[in-house]
Amino acid sequence: MAHGSRTAVLTAIVSNALVTVIKFIAAMISGSAAMMNEAVHSLMDTLNQGFLLIGLYQGGRPADEHYAFGHGQKKYLWNLWSAIGLFSIGSGLGLSHAWHSWHDLGNKIPNEPTLFLGFTLNPLWINMSVLTIAFLLEGYSFLVALKSYLKMMQRAGKSNPFSFLIEANDPTLVAVVLEDSVAMVGLVFAALGVGMTAVTGDGIWDVSFSALIAVMLGMIAFYLGYTNMRYLADMRDSEAEETFLRIANVHHQVERCHDLRSIILDETTTILVAEVELREEAVLPGLHERIQAERDAILNQLPAKRRHDEKLHCYAAARAAVIVTLQRTEEIIDELEAAVKQALPRVRNITVEVEGIATLVELPDQPPP
Repeated sequence: MAHGSRTAVLTAIVSNALVTVIKFIAAMISGSAAMMNEAVHSLMDTLNQGFLLIGLYQGGRPADEHYAFGHGQKKYLWNLWSAIGLFSIGSGLGLSHAWHSWHDLGNKIPNEPTLFLGFTLNPLWINMSVLTIAFLLEGYSFLVALKSYLKMMQRAGKSNPFSFLIEANDPTLVAVVLEDSVAMVGLVFAALGVGMTAVTGDGIWDVSFSALIAVMLGMIAFYLGYTNMRYLADMRDSEAEETFLRIANVHHQVERCHDLRSIILDETTTILVAEVELREEAVLPGLHERIQAERDAILNQLPAKRRHDEKLHCYAAARAAVIVTLQRTEEIIDELEAAVKQALPRVRNITVEVEGIATLVELPDQPPP
């Protein structure tokens, strides 16, 4: 999953950086407000995806003396910075530029031929050519991100790509998919603004679609900020908790489960804590023989002349009972942990506390063997 995110982010950075340069050149030549906002949009995308890349590398660092469970949550922090900072700045700058362009509509003739480096250039053809190139570059980046996104969706057993945007546990990949999607829509809006202005001679079309592009940036910033905030607020992993309950309920030696909690650190790591009560009639059978064997093993370690000491026999019996009980408890805990990790590999850290043994309501006529 992380590899797919990294590939999508790197592809998006390269394509958006190229698109940013050609859009700014086209905006300066043509004076189009929509093209300028598209250039700002692409610049924000490039910087934003740079933040995402930093987050991927920071979040992939292993546990150390300061971060016991690794650096996974740093990824969401960098994602949050990019959403709040860069996208919000991009939206604010875009709206500001649209506002000033609207006030300056009467000062120039839309799509008037421009003299640039001694050449007379048609702004309409410049803008349309740049938008076509941008559409091809950003379209390729979108397809790379979409391919990784669909693979993640299939692994999760989901079929609706739109609803999965809310359920997906990799906000970095979701961010790239959304950014590239908005970039494609923004290109269409910019083309409509430039085209309608050329057809009608009214620059209000260019300004209106320019403002619409900026509004889209703000909406995506809000959504991505909300998505990453969830992972920075000790969000529970309901699927992991349901899986543990299902496994505990069918385990023949577990009577009931208490105080089940979980925390999602990142999309690859969940911490789960639970308390269980064991079932007496399932735990006790076979325990006596194991205690006897452990007691005999302890006594056999003593010199022959001390093996008949009554006090040592009592000590060996008590020690054997403690050792075997702890061993049996650890075996049950290991069985629960192994089953959960096999069902959900992302549940890497499980703490199960045995609260006690649930006693029978009615004692049996004969004690278990």
